[in-house]
Amino acid sequence: MSRLKEKQRPAKFHRRLLLILGLSLFFVGCGNPPAKPTVNPEKSQAASQPQKKKLKIGFSALTLTNPFFKVIADSMTAEASKHGYEVVVVTGERDVKKQADQVNEFIVSGVDAIVLNPCDSQSIGPAIEKANQAGIPVFTNDIKYDSKQGKVVCHIATDNYQGGKLAGEAMVKLLGESGGKVAILHFPQAESCQLRVKGFSEVVAAHNAQPNAAQIVVATTLDGGGVRDEGFTAAKDALEAHPDLAAVFAINDPSALGAWAAIDAAGKTDQVKIIAFDGQLIGKQAILEGKIVCDPIQFPDRIGRVTIEQIVKHFAGEAVPAEILIPSELYYKADAEKDPELKTQSPSK
Repeated sequence: MSRLKEKQRPAKFHRRLLLILGLSLFFVGCGNPPAKPTVNPEKSQAASQPQKKKLKIGFSALTLTNPFFKVIADSMTAEASKHGYEVVVVTGERDVKKQADQVNEFIVSGVDAIVLNPCDSQSIGPAIEKANQAGIPVFTNDIKYDSKQGKVVCHIATDNYQGGKLAGEAMVKLLGESGGKVAILHFPQAESCQLRVKGFSEVVAAHNAQPNAAQIVVATTLDGGGVRDEGFTAAKDALEAHPDLAAVFAINDPSALGAWAAIDAAGKTDQVKIIAFDGQLIGKQAILEGKIVCDPIQFPDRIGRVTIEQIVKHFAGEAVPAEILIPSELYYKADAEKDPELKTQSPSK
């Protein structure tokens, strides 16, 4: 009997041990729950919201050696920063193949929008189409894309046709009573310059069609390249072919200043007058100094700002017009004399 009790003891001992352990777990379980970590609601909310992506815009300018396009680029950059956008600026330097390569680089780098001053108003089409296929919206400013391959969301520019007509009116005012030969320094690759020359030519032709009108004859149209050195060469050629040349219409200020240098070298600054286009600072200074008679002036700062405004609207899902044209205004020496921007400038060379 004693041996049986001894065998049963361990079983009772184990049951008591289990009871004690169970009660211990019960009391621990009924205690206070562990404290939850303190959470900052602002940090929690910020962590739950994804960071807003900084949109990137690729801008390929026609050239940055021309101050006009530099103003557009700077204005775009400044306006974009107000909206948290970044603008990457490159220059095609009038080379459409180089510009097409830049568009490809923009696509590869994943920009959100592309802005172009087309180096060629038609040949840039395949590059624009590639951007379209990549889902990247394309905008143009100053120079319009003039073909059907590829789509541009919006074009922002000077009303170049209206400005060309202003230049024609200024030429009629200059030569309307005497008549005379005129040379046009063109940049035919650019649609904007085509419109300037078209408006100019129409006004001159309308003058010539009037009874007994002194005839203003476009003696030659040459490619002045839109730059000084080519403007110089074109004007020099025009003077050699037409020694009695009375005036020059240049499609921008740099080519006009190149023409003035050629006219000055020929000793004919009293004979040959220049009407240009742009209203760059160098052009305004030249008007003040009497080298250029007048300019239909553009507003490149507005062009840059409005371009960004349309991109912002597009990304916000708002309707964007296909084209926005900014009127130009004639600017003579009397305007230059009142222009505060010129008071701190040194004479042009």
